[in-house]
Amino acid sequence: MLDIVPHGSAPAKSAPKETSLGNNPTAASLGDDSEMFGLAPVSLWLEDFSGVRTLFDTWRAAGVTDLRAHFADDPRRVAECAHSIRVIKVNQKTLEQFEAADFDALTSNLASVFRDDMLKTHLEELCQLWEGHAQFTSQTVNYTLGGRRLDVLLKGAVLPGHEARWDRVLVSVEDITELEGARRRVTLAEQYVRGLFEHSPVSLWVEDFSAVKRLLDGARAAGIADFRVFTDVHPEFVERCMQEIHVLDVNQHTLDMFAAKDKQTLLAHLPDVFRDDMRPHFRDQLIDLWDDKLFQQREVLNYSLGGSEVHVHLQFSVLPGHEQNWDLVLVALTDITARKKAEAYLEFLGKHDVLTKLRNRSFYVDELNRLERKGPWPVTIIMADLNGLKRVNDQLGHAAGDALLRRAGEVLAKAMESPFHAARIGGDEFAILMPNTDERGGAAMIDAIRQLVEMNNQFYPGSPLSFSMGAATCQRGDRLESGVRRADLLMYEEKRAHYANQPAANAASDG
Repeated sequence: MLDIVPHGSAPAKSAPKETSLGNNPTAASLGDDSEMFGLAPVSLWLEDFSGVRTLFDTWRAAGVTDLRAHFADDPRRVAECAHSIRVIKVNQKTLEQFEAADFDALTSNLASVFRDDMLKTHLEELCQLWEGHAQFTSQTVNYTLGGRRLDVLLKGAVLPGHEARWDRVLVSVEDITELEGARRRVTLAEQYVRGLFEHSPVSLWVEDFSAVKRLLDGARAAGIADFRVFTDVHPEFVERCMQEIHVLDVNQHTLDMFAAKDKQTLLAHLPDVFRDDMRPHFRDQLIDLWDDKLFQQREVLNYSLGGSEVHVHLQFSVLPGHEQNWDLVLVALTDITARKKAEAYLEFLGKHDVLTKLRNRSFYVDELNRLERKGPWPVTIIMADLNGLKRVNDQLGHAAGDALLRRAGEVLAKAMESPFHAARIGGDEFAILMPNTDERGGAAMIDAIRQLVEMNNQFYPGSPLSFSMGAATCQRGDRLESGVRRADLLMYEEKRAHYANQPAANAASDG
């Protein structure tokens, strides 16, 4: 504001008869204008800027053309201008607004009213006058005599007939403290929300689904009733909807999760993030939207820009107030990759033998029961026993025995093709379940295993790998347990024949 005086000094005043309000002797001669000035509902100041005009004329005569640069060379010149302004008169609203008892109380304490960064604002007002404007405006902070902060909008105008000397300037000071307080609160709220968004520990996406909404509405208007069947027949519609999603913003955690250096890089490579298994999940999401489910949760698979799998728990929500157009949607992705790996490992442990990586006895029992209920028939069962494991454990130690078991697992796993399964059901006992396979298929599997054993022994010197095996085939209506017993008997016959051909010492050590 322009009404600045030197700190600790009072402003220059006009003749006493012009500086009071209620008993101004010139009020009658001023007529209605004076009365309107006094009763105006906004703070009004009548001021004399002729001292500023004199300073400007002096500086122009000295060759000054850039007032800002002139002030920058010596900031005290701004204060010099402020000190040359005289307050002639203020209205009643001004006294109330600045908590002053009377004109003298206000003008003798202007240093308390106009302080802190006031001169910076005053500089802008002076520059507007320097540039030839008869009016100026600024927004600044004043203080009441009681010390209360006032945010104010200041507007000044050189009165008509005084353009040559600027000896009468009318200044209005509008209290906008409440408005500025509301704006500051809005700004703080925006900063708070932005902070929550940017620093959230989960990936957040703000998206526009309005184009998707129009596509679904168009399909409904075209008479589509069963959207699930429609997307079965027209998968390209799902692809089109995916392409119509507009990502408006993502937070920093999203960039970290998907290994993107910045937002532009991520948005340019979205097809690399949402691919493969994402399409059926997105179709399910569209079906839910078709059914007006505007909040959804599901687990989906995405990919980082480095190509690694990112399992996420997805929460989708059309934000309140946007239900008609879906133009503002919040998607939260929580990285559950570690949990998925742990679950997969636990599931693996529940159905696999850790040492050989084959299926375990628990899986074998469940699969045997399932095949007995559902087939498909015939079912061939091969029972296999690893020869010589006890001797290797006794003579070379259990580490060597474990190595032999791992080799057995490699061979049997190599021989398996879906839907066949090999399982370790005991220390050195293995079973192979072969649904929809007859005797010839079982015999072919045994031959394949023997060939793989021969190859394995070429790569692993030392203790040779050897199986004793027996196979039995069950038809529909047979009990698979009976087949297991028959295969076991055949396996033990082969085992006895195997040891009958071994030196007596080895046979005794194998038990």
